[in-house]
Amino acid sequence: MPDRGFTHTQLAARAAYLLRGNDLGTMTSAAPKLYPHMWSWDAAFVAVGLAPLSVERAVVELDTLLSAQWSNGMIPHIVFANGVDGYFPGPSRWAVSELAAHAPDGVQTSGITQPPVHAIAVQRILDHGRRHGRSTRAVAEEFLDRRWADLVRWHRWLARARDLEGNGRIALYHGWESGMDNSPRWDAAYANVVPGPIPAYLREDLVHVSDAGQRPTDAEYNRYLWLLEEMKGVRYNDEELTTAMSFAVEDVFVSAVFSLSCEVLAVIGEEHSRPHADVRDLYGWAERFRWGVIATTDERTGAARDFDLRSGKWIATETLAMFAPLLCGGLPRATELALLRTFEGPKFCGHPDLRYAVPPSTSPVSKDFRSREYWRGPVWPVMTWLYSWAFARRGWAERANMLRAEGLRQAADGSFAEYYEPFTGEPLGSMQQSWTAAAVLDWLG
Repeated sequence: MPDRGFTHTQLAARAAYLLRGNDLGTMTSAAPKLYPHMWSWDAAFVAVGLAPLSVERAVVELDTLLSAQWSNGMIPHIVFANGVDGYFPGPSRWAVSELAAHAPDGVQTSGITQPPVHAIAVQRILDHGRRHGRSTRAVAEEFLDRRWADLVRWHRWLARARDLEGNGRIALYHGWESGMDNSPRWDAAYANVVPGPIPAYLREDLVHVSDAGQRPTDAEYNRYLWLLEEMKGVRYNDEELTTAMSFAVEDVFVSAVFSLSCEVLAVIGEEHSRPHADVRDLYGWAERFRWGVIATTDERTGAARDFDLRSGKWIATETLAMFAPLLCGGLPRATELALLRTFEGPKFCGHPDLRYAVPPSTSPVSKDFRSREYWRGPVWPVMTWLYSWAFARRGWAERANMLRAEGLRQAADGSFAEYYEPFTGEPLGSMQQSWTAAAVLDWLG
């Protein structure tokens, strides 16, 4: 039971009510005020939470996202809801319909991507389809039939267009593509981004989050928007982006997620008799990117590192990304145990001052730690969910259950915040965040 606030039954009811309230019809807004549109990895997690409530509605969520897929295979990080304002940068700033040859017709999107967690959602939809009876199972399997080629095309694009050095690591051209926008991981790479002339703008995020200390700074936003201008300058062309962008990093966390997702999708493909060539490719990518992640790790601690392609330097930070090998596997057993001890120890979940034993986004002992600032310290429930799910998948039931129990204790206030202050448990950022509610629903499903 939660140590305060709502019971599990009440919490599940509130989470379901929140997702219904954020439902725009064929997509779920990431949050009603701050994020009024569909975000790619949010949508995957939302589908995970919708699946125990309605497999049919979870399928609609992923169908909407995949309908905005670019012709080159990329799934964009934002799908804009028609007639909904209140977010910057909006579709006119991205201008992909005018500039990008591969942008979809009839839908407005951004021009970058986000972590490929979607196969996890597909697996959860199929799992719940099997539990809910013949007709629901048929809905889930028909979705797989309809979208299998799109899902493989998405994975193929990542493996071909974003493994720039052929070493099994995904390259990103914007910190937003990592999902961890202002993480200390990107400080050095962003320091080398020198903004040129940027069209005037007004930050909508500060209208909805009154404490600017919880959000990226104006200087950071200038760099974010300059990178957008660089992309527009080459019309979002994959080949030209490789040299045009002043920010280019190999993201070890996204690479591990990609390896994991390729394996999940390959298993689904085997179970549902998908084309042998697709399954073979997926397993091959899972292996290639697993070893790409392992090649970045410290031999003693197992901690993974990002790589700055522009400076040619490794990026070692005490953030959640250092635990990427725990998602995809591949470490020698002794090294993996050492990394798990770090995860559970005083640098992360076992820090004595944490309100709940869940992983903060940046270690409280790091010089970069900021307890209230976005990805520089706060706890993100969706990350607790991801590591809990991955640990369960790897057979670490006790560890997975501990994260689940602590995550539910944190969520028991019913705010479903975007992120939380790690020491006090104060909800921060956007409230009524869809993917936080989704994590709770899956934990309780």
